Amino acid sequence: MLEKPSVNQQGHLEIGGVDAVWLSKTYGTPLYIYDVRKIREKAAAFQAAFADLPVRYQVAYASKAFSTIAMIQLVDELGLALDVVSGGELYTALRAGFPAERIHFHGNNKSLEELRYAVRENIGAIVVDNFYELELLKTVSREIGKPVNILLRLTPGVGADTHAYISTGQDDSKFGFYLSTGDARKAYRAALTDDRFHLVGLHFHIGSQLFTPDAHVLAVQRLYKELEQWKSEFGWLPNVLNVGGGFGIAYTDGDEPTEPRRFIRPIVEAVLAECRARSLEVPEIWIEPGRAIVGEAGTTLYTIGSRKTTSGQKTFIAVDGGMTDNLRPALYQSKYEAIIANRADQTARERVTIAGKCCESGDILIEDIDLPEARPGDILAVFCTGAYGYAMANNYNRLPRPAVVFVEDGEARLVVERETFEDLIRHDLPLRDPARSRS
Repeated sequence: MLEKPSVNQQGHLEIGGVDAVWLSKTYGTPLYIYDVRKIREKAAAFQAAFADLPVRYQVAYASKAFSTIAMIQLVDELGLALDVVSGGELYTALRAGFPAERIHFHGNNKSLEELRYAVRENIGAIVVDNFYELELLKTVSREIGKPVNILLRLTPGVGADTHAYISTGQDDSKFGFYLSTGDARKAYRAALTDDRFHLVGLHFHIGSQLFTPDAHVLAVQRLYKELEQWKSEFGWLPNVLNVGGGFGIAYTDGDEPTEPRRFIRPIVEAVLAECRARSLEVPEIWIEPGRAIVGEAGTTLYTIGSRKTTSGQKTFIAVDGGMTDNLRPALYQSKYEAIIANRADQTARERVTIAGKCCESGDILIEDIDLPEARPGDILAVFCTGAYGYAMANNYNRLPRPAVVFVEDGEARLVVERETFEDLIRHDLPLRDPARSRS
C-alpha cells in the first residue's frame, strides 16, 4: 500500500520536506524528484534483513534501475555493492569514485571491449551469461596475464508471477545457462577446469516486481539438487550464491509487497535447509535490489496542459511529458497513482485519463484516475517513478530529458541538469552548411 502523501499548510504536496510546487517552479517540469531519506531507509532494511541470520551476505544495488553519479555516490555512502549491466553503467560508477572491487558486471551480450574495460579496472566479478562470453574472457585473461573473477548465471527453469517482459528465470529466457539442457553443468565444468577463470560463485534471477519469495525458494531447491551432484562429480562448490533481486514495491494502493526481512528470511532458510540436508558448506548469499531501493523514493512532476472529452465522455488530461520520461506504462501496462500537487488537500471530483504529449496513441501514463478538476497550469505528481523512469528516458519526438533533483530534510539539490535543444543535436552532423540552406 502506498505511503500517504505529505501535504503542507498551503495544500501543496511536500517531498522530503520540500514544497513540490516550489520544486516545479524552480527546476521546471517534467521533473524527477528523489526523497533521499526513503532510499536510505530501504537500503538499511535490506541490510537489516540479514542481521539475525547465520550467513555471510552482500547487498548490491542494481544500478540499471537508476544510475547517475550522485546516485552511485549515495550507494557507496550506504555501504552497498553495485551491479552494472553495460560499459556505460560501469563508466558512470567509476567516474563516481565507486570502489571497483565492489562492482559486479551483468549482461547477456557483453562486448569484448566492455569485458576488457571491466577486467582492466579490476572490478570484483563478472557474471557470465553464456559460452560465447566465456570464450571472450579467455582472450581477456590471456591479455592481462591473470585469471578473471566470475560468477555463472544459471537459469533454474522457474517461472515468476509477473509481466512476461520482466520474467527471467524460465526455460525460454534469454538469460543464463539452462539447468534443464545441461548447459549449466557444462559451463560449471568449463569454469572449474580452466585456470583462466576464478569461479567465485553462481547466480540466478527469477524476475522483477515479485511480491512473495516462493519462486526464489523453488529456484534454490532446484539448484541444490544439481549442486549435490556437481559436488560429487567435481569436488567443489561455490563460495557465493547470488539469488538476484526482483523484490516488488507498491505502485498503487492495491499492491502489497513483502517487507525485506520477510522476503529474505525464507530464501536464506531454504539455502540453510538444502545445505544441512546434503552436508554442504553454506555459501555467502548476495542479493540485488534495485527497484526496491529507489522505486518508491521517486516522484515525477508534470504541468497539466490541454483537456478534451470524447463523444463517449472519456476525458483526457495532457501533461508536458509522457512515454519519453516514463516508458513503463506503454511497455508493461504499468499502473501508477497521482495527485494534483498544488491542490493536494482537495477531494476528487472527476475521473480522467492522463495522456502524454508524444505523437502516439499509446502514450498514456494513467488510465482512469480520480482527481480534483484539473486545470491548465496545475502540477501533477506521479508517485513511485524512481525505478526505470530516468533510466529508460528517451528523446522520442526530440523531447529533452528532464532534470533530477534530490531532496532531504527540507533541502533540494540538482543532480542531473535538464537537457536543452542544443543537447539534442550535439552529435548531429550536417550534410551542408545550415546557413547556406536558409539562403
